[in-house]
Amino acid sequence: MIDPRILREEPETVRASQRARGEDESIVDQLIELDERRRSAIARADSLRAEQKQLGKSIGKADGDERETLLAQGKDLAAQVKSAESEQSAAEESFGELHAKLPNVVHPEAPPGGEDDFVTLKHAGTPREFDFTPADHLDLGERLGALSTERGAKVSGARFYFLTGVGAQLQLALLNLAAAQAVENGFQLMIPPVLVRPEIMAGTGFLGEHASEVYRLEQDDLYLVGTSEVSLAGYHSEEIIDLSAGPVRYAGWSTCFRREAGSYGKDTRGIIRVHQFDKVEMFVFCRPEEAEAEHARLLAWEEEMLGKVELPYRVIDVAAGDLGTSAARKYDCEAWVPTQGAYREMTSTSNCTTFQARRLNTRYRDADGKPQLAATLNGTLATTRWIVAILENHQQDDGSVRVPAALRPYLGGKELLQPVS
Repeated sequence: MIDPRILREEPETVRASQRARGEDESIVDQLIELDERRRSAIARADSLRAEQKQLGKSIGKADGDERETLLAQGKDLAAQVKSAESEQSAAEESFGELHAKLPNVVHPEAPPGGEDDFVTLKHAGTPREFDFTPADHLDLGERLGALSTERGAKVSGARFYFLTGVGAQLQLALLNLAAAQAVENGFQLMIPPVLVRPEIMAGTGFLGEHASEVYRLEQDDLYLVGTSEVSLAGYHSEEIIDLSAGPVRYAGWSTCFRREAGSYGKDTRGIIRVHQFDKVEMFVFCRPEEAEAEHARLLAWEEEMLGKVELPYRVIDVAAGDLGTSAARKYDCEAWVPTQGAYREMTSTSNCTTFQARRLNTRYRDADGKPQLAATLNGTLATTRWIVAILENHQQDDGSVRVPAALRPYLGGKELLQPVS
């Protein structure tokens, strides 16, 4: 959630953010009205409680008729306090429900608009020119004995798959490379739970507009995570963490689950858009004033990984209307996929400012020892989808695939993946 003071003191900033996202800006005026009602109710309840306390002292000193009169006043005052507290509770609930629906305030430099309104910040590498007709990742994977979507569908349904043989080895190699890089850069490696409580899922902002993407186990009232960002964000919920030595960085290795609701007919071939995948995710807690610099570092680490697997890519500044609820700004790295003649998302890194920490009550102590809300950021370091770009960009005319040098130590020194059929 955003700071209520921003609503009161900078309402036009929030309205501009809503317009940039393509969202209803009237929610700002509704929240301001509810906030005024809430604060008025709190003030009235506090005043009546103070009056009640003072009356209690007077009753203790009185006797006779005066005491009886004061007791009657006390009874009437108690009813007023009860009514005021009920009004306060209702006002806070109304404000809280609507406040939780308001997305984070967009960074002023994030481009406005929707999915297609991103701004390209850079290109790295040059898409390869083939002297043969390149095969797509599914054909390559099947020839290499690396994956099977047919058997995945037989066992689990559409958008599931098996990674087999060198496919499984390639994923483990990729994720181990990412984990090693994370540890080298001061991240604490973690394998988190992939089932989380509703308050943790809601705290990260995934039960709003993205609720249809999330798998829920109703009998247990738990959710399957679509990214370890959720688990890692909840790791320090209701805590005061020590940021005196700088940002606290975690790298979560987990299986992720997404329903892909609304994606009927999109990317049905292969493993680009699937229900289950593995990922190494960076997650950072830092002071709010450190967040923008940390965001740049996360992007640099993502680019370093893409360089290691030798993929041509571009970096885009995601438009406001394509940001998640929690993100104030997001950069995507998109790798070139030859058979699609297009760049496809491989990584995302988001600066969520204090939005998630406010929901999850994650704080740190400032120089004066006063608790303050932390900022949170996240970024993908490697995921299953990368196999698509690695296979397609590094394929040879005989159906083999060249293994990028950085991955070879994790694949027993293999330089080529050879077809088995």
